[in-house]
Amino acid sequence: MPQLICPHCQAPLTADGRTWSCSNGHSYDQARQGYLNLLLVQHKNSRQPGDTPTMLAHRQAFLDGGYYQPVSDRVNQLLGASTPASILDMGCGEGYYTDRLARALPDADCTGLDISKDAIIKACRRNRQIQWLVSSSARLPVADASMDAALSIFSPWSWQECLRVLRPEGRLLLVGPHADHLLALRNQLYDQVHPTPELIRDLPEGLRILDDQVLRYPLELPAEALADLLGMTPHGWRSQPERQQALLDTGVDGLEVVMRMIMLQRC
Repeated sequence: MPQLICPHCQAPLTADGRTWSCSNGHSYDQARQGYLNLLLVQHKNSRQPGDTPTMLAHRQAFLDGGYYQPVSDRVNQLLGASTPASILDMGCGEGYYTDRLARALPDADCTGLDISKDAIIKACRRNRQIQWLVSSSARLPVADASMDAALSIFSPWSWQECLRVLRPEGRLLLVGPHADHLLALRNQLYDQVHPTPELIRDLPEGLRILDDQVLRYPLELPAEALADLLGMTPHGWRSQPERQQALLDTGVDGLEVVMRMIMLQRC
């Protein structure tokens, strides 16, 4: 388990039973499900930040169907190459990738973090051996230079925070959509497909690129899985319901998963 720090004052947290506290008198109780909530009210961006319960249910069903398992396998391979002792999954959602990572690298101490309490509750049900945290990747509740590796899959991250928590030569793996990701689906949902933002725009001082690769494979989905894919992404509320139904009725030919994966190292 990483050295956790108080979200109020950044002093180290220590556990006494199910209560975590710092030397300045701030304390946090571990939930009965097993997670620790270190997200302060003033750091929430809404009443219930993160994905909605409906989106989470769709995502869990889709991921448990194994449709993104090749993504998970490649993540495990890339992170496992450096045999990290500690890994922080930022924006872990309901824990699919974190759980498979922990099982693939049993000697690594894996921690999952997400701003959504609903997501973390689902993650606890998936694997009670992992330390799950409700917190924001913009304010990571872990000590300086305490992590060997950090991971972000389709999630926001902070350069400053990653540089702060990574040890020298620690690694950061970023996973996000390539311009071709689910392109056939997007072409059917929209009159105009907007460009996919770059995974990295400006590389900050203190990090260097070790590897930059693309994972591509075809995706054939039954209607139920296609509905889950729509429901777990912004396409579910951005696109017109009529177009979604037409897509579910006819299916999608030529659908591909295309992920860009960039491995960085702290200098």
